[in-house]
Amino acid sequence: MLAFRIFIKISLMNKYLLSFVIMIIAACSPIEEDQPSLVLFESGTDGYACFRIPAIVNTGKTLLAFAEGRKKGCSDTGDIDLVLKRSNDGGKTWGPLQVVWDAGDDVAGNPAPVYDKKTKTVFLLSTWNLGSDHESRIIDGTSKDTRRVFVLKSDDQGASWSGAKEISNDTKLDNWTWYATGPVHGIQKQKEPHKGRLIIPCDHIEADTKHYYSHAIFSDDHGETWVLGGTTPQHQVNECTVVELDDGRLMLNMRNYDRSKRARKISISEDGGESWSDIKADLALPEPICQAAILKSSAKIDGKTPILFLNPASPSGREKLTLKISYDEAKTWSDSLLIHSGPAAYSDLCNLKKDKTGCLYEAGENSPYEGIQYKSIKIPWK
Repeated sequence: MLAFRIFIKISLMNKYLLSFVIMIIAACSPIEEDQPSLVLFESGTDGYACFRIPAIVNTGKTLLAFAEGRKKGCSDTGDIDLVLKRSNDGGKTWGPLQVVWDAGDDVAGNPAPVYDKKTKTVFLLSTWNLGSDHESRIIDGTSKDTRRVFVLKSDDQGASWSGAKEISNDTKLDNWTWYATGPVHGIQKQKEPHKGRLIIPCDHIEADTKHYYSHAIFSDDHGETWVLGGTTPQHQVNECTVVELDDGRLMLNMRNYDRSKRARKISISEDGGESWSDIKADLALPEPICQAAILKSSAKIDGKTPILFLNPASPSGREKLTLKISYDEAKTWSDSLLIHSGPAAYSDLCNLKKDKTGCLYEAGENSPYEGIQYKSIKIPWK
């Protein structure tokens, strides 16, 4: 009887020991999609009261994560710099904060990076305005100055940057007041027509009508010059993101102010962004009036290259940041993955190696503007 009791005790000890070992192994397993997000830009650090407006691009060697560093608060006006953090190991670790453009007391914002694969150059499109000019006054024409369009470039993986070069005369019409580049990554066309073209999604407001429109700007000479592309035929849209479809057409996915349909709006271009089709709603993509990101994945799944979409998927508020996947050129969306259940807002996507995507997004526990987080997700996640 005593021997039997000893056997039972030893068996129970082995069981608990085995359970403990399993727990340790599980905790150490590199399951990236289940690991907590990394806070890249935390509001109240590095001399900035607030970080907003993320954008990310992958050069193949380096990940470049951009943001607006807001000195005095989360307001869209005031002293705002363009800042950057870089990763040379696929997003596992990140270097210190770099200031890409300090415009003094003024606003340097709306980062829209694009990488030219031929010249190995990163271009950063951005918009500027006086720090004392509020958006409402720029829109109604009573501001001291207006919104201006600029481009910066880096030939060394974002380690150093050129000065900001103004391109407003080539990319903005005289009767436009408010103007925004991105804020999101741009693309380089991989197919005809206009293979190699660099494209940046943008938006503007007309002075006389006060209507909001989306449009594109592009470069056909590897970023030497930039020109104005087409504008959407209908209004009530602004911040947008662009993706190239398998047949070379472009799809513009837009923030929607039409509250009769609380979903994203889309438009198609068959000429590389020089003109756009009538806009229509994608009811499978609900939104609360907010920026979003769309990306052609580098993953191959059953011979297909999926399209990814990331936004706060709630028609009522900036929350529930959700990644969706489409296997039929964004006609339908097959699966979704909740990235952050709480407050979340602007975001961007980039392709990583080994069938993964990088997500850069505003999120927090009580406010979406507590910081900008980064997370890598395996594609597909199911």
